[in-house]
Amino acid sequence: MSSDNDVTIPSWDDVPQLVAAIAVPDIPARSFSVEQFGAVGDGDADDRPAIMAALAHAAAVGGGRVLLSGGRTWYSKGPLHLYSNIELHIAEGAVLRFSSDPNDYLPQVLTRWEGTEVFNYSPFIYAYQASNVALTGSGTIDGNATDTFGTWRAQQNPGKQRLRQMGAEQVPVFSRVFGDGDYLRPSMIQFFACSQVLIEDVSVVDSPFWVVHLVASKDVTVRGIRVDSRRLNNDGVDIESTSNVLIENSHFQTGDDSIVIKAGRDNDGRRLARPSERIVIRNNFMQGHNALAIGSEMSAGVRHVFMENNQLGAVHSPLYIKSSTERGGIVEHIHIRNITVESSINPLIRLIMNYQRQTKGNHIPIFRHITMENIVAEQVADLFEFSGHEQEPLRHIHIRNVQVGATATVDDQVLSAGLVIDTAASHMRDSTIENISVGGKALPIVLE
Repeated sequence: MSSDNDVTIPSWDDVPQLVAAIAVPDIPARSFSVEQFGAVGDGDADDRPAIMAALAHAAAVGGGRVLLSGGRTWYSKGPLHLYSNIELHIAEGAVLRFSSDPNDYLPQVLTRWEGTEVFNYSPFIYAYQASNVALTGSGTIDGNATDTFGTWRAQQNPGKQRLRQMGAEQVPVFSRVFGDGDYLRPSMIQFFACSQVLIEDVSVVDSPFWVVHLVASKDVTVRGIRVDSRRLNNDGVDIESTSNVLIENSHFQTGDDSIVIKAGRDNDGRRLARPSERIVIRNNFMQGHNALAIGSEMSAGVRHVFMENNQLGAVHSPLYIKSSTERGGIVEHIHIRNITVESSINPLIRLIMNYQRQTKGNHIPIFRHITMENIVAEQVADLFEFSGHEQEPLRHIHIRNVQVGATATVDDQVLSAGLVIDTAASHMRDSTIENISVGGKALPIVLE
């Protein structure tokens, strides 16, 4: 490890140690079938009271596994709230299907909505201040959101703007109560202020909004999950103000970012001042909208991230770090390597500080010490998009060993003359780009 201003900076050599240090749940070896508590599993009867009774009983006796057995559809007319020392296990062949009625997800609970704290509809599976907690099994979690929550995005703007104004004005969180008529969609699975969390093997379909949302938590492992949720804003995993995280061996087909790292929005993120840090993302498949992203709600900062051996299918933006002068935040010590990309309709690598053309704020982001290497892409629209800020240029950005089969912007003339990157216009300093090839031919890079 190296040191920077008395902060220990991990390197690739430290990844095994970082992963080993992530505490995983140790659930007591007791098992409780929800059928013991009256669940039916016919897909019609409301099994939520029985499932909640099983969860409460398991917690009361010190913890254990609550089992939804295979070959049945378990219907929950409302959210499931998890406790410490509990594992909810959805067995192979089981379906946990949730109600589509928004009223079933009231009363409101404390959550974050796009980076701002709020009391809103409960996430479908929710844990708050729980420790030693797990969601496992190779069964399917069906959000059943298409006809209700799935239609809300077009109606959310008034509620969204009201919440953002409350965050900007630092209205006390207990006064930020939203619900009927505000159209702010809940997350599918959310662990808020939790520790020693495991999410393993489950499949998730038809989510109302963000699929797996990790908020202000630590020691989280996400392994072997499958996400198929293709509406816009349906991120696969949102890591928000969370530390000590491993995401591996998972499959994402999403309508927005597959895996994205965040840290709160604007004043609300700065108020809590909790960064996302010490994160390892490896051996995943991602397809749909964006793939690996940081931001745009990242006001408390993101640091010490390692992404390797990820396979990207057809996506909009493969590697995307985004903020603005309204959101601010420091992104630093990011390491990305061994990435394959099938295709992209945007540049392969995007580092931008003017996300959604937001340029009026006074919180200038800082992007520094970012390394991306060993990237192979079949076809992309363009290679790079860099947009720093004149007061805080992109610094110590190092990109090397990139092979692209084809791009719309690099022709034979560019190959022979070299690609000129105007670092003054891009606001980029102390950076290197080397060993780039397009169509099997070396592409000289000129930074001027």
